[in-house]
Amino acid sequence: MNQTYCRSLTEYLRRQTREVYIGELPLGGNNPIRVQSMTTVDTMDTLGSVEQTIRMVEAGCEYVRITAPSVKEAENLKNIKAELRRRGYQVPLIADIHFTPNAAELAARIVEKVRINPGNYADKKKFELIDYTDATYQAELDRIRERFIPLVKICKEYGTAMRIGTNHGSLSDRILSRYGDTPLGMVESALEFLRICEDLHYYDIVLSMKASNTQVMVQAYRLLAQKLEEEGLQPYPFHLGVTEAGEGEDGRIKSAVGIGTLLEDGIGDTVRVSLTEAPEFEAPVARLLIDRYTHRSGHAPIKPICQVPINPFQYTRRVALEVTNIGGQNVPRVIADLSRLTSIQYADLKCVGHLYSMLLDKFNMNDLGADYLYTGTNPIPFMLPNGLKEIVDYSAWLTAVNRLERYPLFQGKDFLPGVEKHPEVNFVQVTINNLTESFLNQIRSDLSVVLIAETHNAHAMAELRKVFFRLMNQEVLTPVVIKRSFPDQTVEQTQLYASTDVGGLLIDGLGDGILLRTESLPDKSKPEWMQEIDQLNRLSFGILQAARTRMSKTEYISCPSCGRTLFDLQETTALIRKRTDHLKGVKIGIMGCIVNGPGEMADADYGYVGVGKGKIALYRGQSVIKKSVPEDAAVNELIELIKEDNRWVEPAQVLLEVTN
Repeated sequence: MNQTYCRSLTEYLRRQTREVYIGELPLGGNNPIRVQSMTTVDTMDTLGSVEQTIRMVEAGCEYVRITAPSVKEAENLKNIKAELRRRGYQVPLIADIHFTPNAAELAARIVEKVRINPGNYADKKKFELIDYTDATYQAELDRIRERFIPLVKICKEYGTAMRIGTNHGSLSDRILSRYGDTPLGMVESALEFLRICEDLHYYDIVLSMKASNTQVMVQAYRLLAQKLEEEGLQPYPFHLGVTEAGEGEDGRIKSAVGIGTLLEDGIGDTVRVSLTEAPEFEAPVARLLIDRYTHRSGHAPIKPICQVPINPFQYTRRVALEVTNIGGQNVPRVIADLSRLTSIQYADLKCVGHLYSMLLDKFNMNDLGADYLYTGTNPIPFMLPNGLKEIVDYSAWLTAVNRLERYPLFQGKDFLPGVEKHPEVNFVQVTINNLTESFLNQIRSDLSVVLIAETHNAHAMAELRKVFFRLMNQEVLTPVVIKRSFPDQTVEQTQLYASTDVGGLLIDGLGDGILLRTESLPDKSKPEWMQEIDQLNRLSFGILQAARTRMSKTEYISCPSCGRTLFDLQETTALIRKRTDHLKGVKIGIMGCIVNGPGEMADADYGYVGVGKGKIALYRGQSVIKKSVPEDAAVNELIELIKEDNRWVEPAQVLLEVTN
C-alpha cells in the first residue's frame, strides 16, 4: 500500500484541497483553518439557541452546528436562522443529522450545510455480525443509494454543503461485518456515500473521521487522505475532531494529541474541539491549536525522509532495548525536571507524586508518581524512595557522593569513547545533528545508553520524528526519551503544544519516556513553584494516557452535550468523576443520548447512556446491562456494576495506601 498521506513529513505544507463554500464563508483551498462548535440547547428553544450561538460566535466560532434529530427540529432551524440574521449575525449554520433522512432533506433547504453520519443515516445498528456475499452487499449499497440520492439532489439545488462524518463508534453492521472495527472500515463507510455524490457530480463536501481513541482517529484521517488520492477522487477538505474528549485538562490534552498530530502534517481545514463544557469554551482551544501554524512555514529546514520505517495507518511500538526499566516492553517513563530548584526537601517531592509522611518517616507514591527526577547540578541530599531514580548533569555526577545511586546526563558532544560512565545507565541528550555515523556506531554497542532527544526547530514533531526514523533505519535500538522545552507561555498553550509534539510521536509508537520543561519554571523563592511542577507532571501522564500508551488514572469518555442530551451532562460527569476518579485505569463512557453511545464508547469498560427523560442505560463494554435506571439511582448502580467485576476500590483504602 502507498503510505503517503501528506505532502511532506519534514516540511510544513498544508494539504491541498477543494474550496467548499459554506454560505458565504469558504473552507479549504487557500483559506485559513476554520473554527466551529455545536450548540447544547434544545433546538426547539429558539431564543436559547440564538443566544448560545451568539456567545459561540463572539468566542471565535466561524460555523455553528445545531442538532436536528427530527423534522420538527429541522423546521425550527428556519426560526433560529431568521432571528440570528435579524440580529446581524451571518454565521453559517450546520444541521447535525443521524437517523432521520427526512429531517436532513428539510434542513438542507434552510441551512448552509448538513452533516450526516453514514453509519446512522440509512442503517440500523444492532451489533450483529452478518455474512455478506458480494451480491447481498451490493444490494445494501443500492438501498443506501436510493435513500441518499434525494438529499444530494436537494443540496445541489439549494447550494448546500454537506459533511459526511464517520464516527468510529457508529459504524454500521454492514461495515463492521466486512471491514471490522478499523480505520479502514471508517474510511470505507464515508467513501460509499462519497462515491454516490461524485456519480451525481456533487462536490460541495467536507469529510471527517472522528473517534475517541486518538490512535484510531489519526490513522483514519491519514488513510482517508491516502485513499482519496489512490482512487482519483476529489481532494475534499477535512473537518478534524476527537469525539468525547472529556472535560478540563484531560479533554484539552486528548484533543491536542489527535487534532494537533494531523495539523502538524498539514492535514485539516476546520477544527471542532469537543469538550464536556459550555460550547463557547471550545472555540478558544481550537484557535490556540490552529494559530500555532499561522507562521509555521519557513521553519528551519529538515532533510527529507528517504525511507519511512513505520506503517502510519497502524500502531506498532518501535523496538527498543531495555535499559533498566526504560524501553523494551516497559510503559513510557516520566522524568520530572527539578533542576531549577535548590535545597530540595522531603515534602517537595509531593508535586511529582511522591508523598512523604513525617510521622512514619516513609514515602508513598500516587498514580502520577514520576519515575525519574532530573536535578541538574543540584543533587538531592537525602535517600529517595524505593523505585525513584535521580538524573544529574555529568559534571555534578563526577563529584557526587554515592555515584551509583544516581545517573549521569551527558550532552551528545561530550559522550565520547573512554569517558567515565555509570555501569548501568547513562542518559545522553541529543539533537538530530548529533546523530552522526560515528555516534550511532558508538551507542549501538553500548547497552547502558538512554537517549534524550530534543529539538530547537519550530517544526518540532517533524524533526523529532526524523530522529526516530534515522535510528530505526540505522537499526539502532537505543531507547529514547522525548524532551520538549517551551518558552514563557500560558498553561493552556503548554498543555496543547506538548500534547501535540509528544503525543504525535507516541501515537506512532515512538518514544520510551517524556521530559517536559518550561522556561517559566520558577525557583523555590516563588510561592507557585510547586503548582507549576505539578502541572507539568500531570501533563506528562495525561499525554501518555491520551496517546493510549500508559493508563495511570480513570478515563472519562464523555460527549460534549448537544440538543439531544437527555440529562445535565456536565453535572453528571462531575458527579461520576467525584465518585470514581480513584479507580486507576478504568474507562467510563458518559453519553448524553443513544446517538453517541454505546458505539462512541467502544473503548470504555463501562457506559452511562441517556435513553429517555430521567432514564439511564448502563453498559459493560458494548453490552447493555440495565436498560432503564432512574437517573437519581444510576450512579450508585454504576458503582455496583463495577463492584460486581471486582474492579472497585474504596476511596478510603486508596487514601490509606498513599498516606501510610
